[in-house]
Amino acid sequence: MDLVGNRTLRDLLTERAQRHPDKVCLVHEAKTGEVREFTYSGLLADVRSAAGGFAHLGVGPGDKVVLHLASSPEFVIAWFGLTWLGAVAVPSNTANTVPEMQHVLTLSDAVGYVTSPEYAPVLAAAAETAPDVRMRLLARAEDSGDSTFEDLLAAGHEPPLHPLDNEDVAQLLFTSGTTSRPKAVMLTHANCLHAGERESRMQAIDETDRLLTALPTFHVNAQTVSLLSAFTAGATVVLLEEYRATKFIAQVRAHRATALSLVGTQVRTLLLQPPHDQDQDHRVRRCLFALNVLDSEKDAFEKRYGIELMNGYGLSEAMTIVSVAPVFGDRRWPSIGLPANDRTVRLVDADGADVPTGTVGELIVGGVAGRTLMKGYYKDPEATAATVRDGWLYTGDNAYVDEAGYLYFFDRLKDVIKRAGENISATEVESALLEHPDIAEAAVIGISDPIRDEAVKAYVVAREGSTVTVEDVIAHCRACLAPFKVPTTVEVRDGLPRTSIGKIEKKTLRAEARATGELQ
Repeated sequence: MDLVGNRTLRDLLTERAQRHPDKVCLVHEAKTGEVREFTYSGLLADVRSAAGGFAHLGVGPGDKVVLHLASSPEFVIAWFGLTWLGAVAVPSNTANTVPEMQHVLTLSDAVGYVTSPEYAPVLAAAAETAPDVRMRLLARAEDSGDSTFEDLLAAGHEPPLHPLDNEDVAQLLFTSGTTSRPKAVMLTHANCLHAGERESRMQAIDETDRLLTALPTFHVNAQTVSLLSAFTAGATVVLLEEYRATKFIAQVRAHRATALSLVGTQVRTLLLQPPHDQDQDHRVRRCLFALNVLDSEKDAFEKRYGIELMNGYGLSEAMTIVSVAPVFGDRRWPSIGLPANDRTVRLVDADGADVPTGTVGELIVGGVAGRTLMKGYYKDPEATAATVRDGWLYTGDNAYVDEAGYLYFFDRLKDVIKRAGENISATEVESALLEHPDIAEAAVIGISDPIRDEAVKAYVVAREGSTVTVEDVIAHCRACLAPFKVPTTVEVRDGLPRTSIGKIEKKTLRAEARATGELQ
């Protein structure tokens, strides 16, 4: 048995409410500026009401419910409420379009969803092709009615206590990889509890901390680095519904944050703000960081704001953090740190053999499926078997290690584009492009973006006898892809470079982009 035993998320919240009943555990600032606070005992009461309400509507163990919500108390309450029952939460990106939500609802076998009024039309349209959906709840709705999440909580139904095992699936997280459609990662109660233990320890979080994030709770980063880390330590999490560089540092100051989680885009946009004499007037002592910035940007940020960045690396399939710069030791920037306290990693060649120090190899992570690694991809045993082999998670990312054991990210084996903290499958964008009736061929690569890390560039070839314009391509993509996936740049060509066996050769496209300065 490991350090989380057979405890569940239901146990975690119950234990914290018993130990810290009157302590504020959750602070939420809406984009309107409204601030709400919840104590551990108050949150537990709401979660129990949500669980009872879901059960009253027919949701039971194993049932999947999509949570299509911005970062909010409603998300947290619904997420814990579903897992309390043994049901499965399915967080979804609020930028998803109708076709993307159809995929989420159908692949997950969702029996219902919780969303808010601004996203309701998208969910309603997507649910028309998802026959299993029978429960539709609106949260944060002004007018009351049987279909609102607030009424569900107010009803105060007593929740059933179904038996739970901590290797039961707690949530499905959709992640973009090399396939044309996102896969659903199965994460268990044990995965979540291990993440909370790992992330709180690696940041040296204690009960006095206030962990602030503006990253969305439908992503693994906010869930693990901030939410679960805070609840594990009996600390306080501060969720900002939206990120605005113009007011972020003032919010950090106002909420007395002691720990942050940032990505490269946020660092760059904060550097673009006019200097202020209160830039270092804050209590931040920890800042976990992911997605590299230039050395000059890192140095300028740390000097200006007095916040040292702890570089790290993680992925959804491992329930986030794999390695991180040590809190008290040498950080060796731009290293992605040392393996986290419960992690074993290797760097291997194409044959699976360990590579020498200083040599680039694929980073693989050791662990136990359903505990420290994902349980698998939902309804995709082939992809699961290809990704987790003999107790090792093959990340598809290349790295190397120095003589002191510090890891350094090199590049991705996977055809994935990183844009402002979002993973974008190049294959998914290509598949969307090929749905255009006038496009015969398409290729997508990531190019450099000074603010958002990478941008999406599409190369398209028109069908014989047809014409296609850049405007046509962009409009088509906007109709079927979330905004962050829509190509930033489109190039219409007569043909695409190919290998000797006829495969589109992206390395030639990347070489051309480097020659023109689009790719650094």
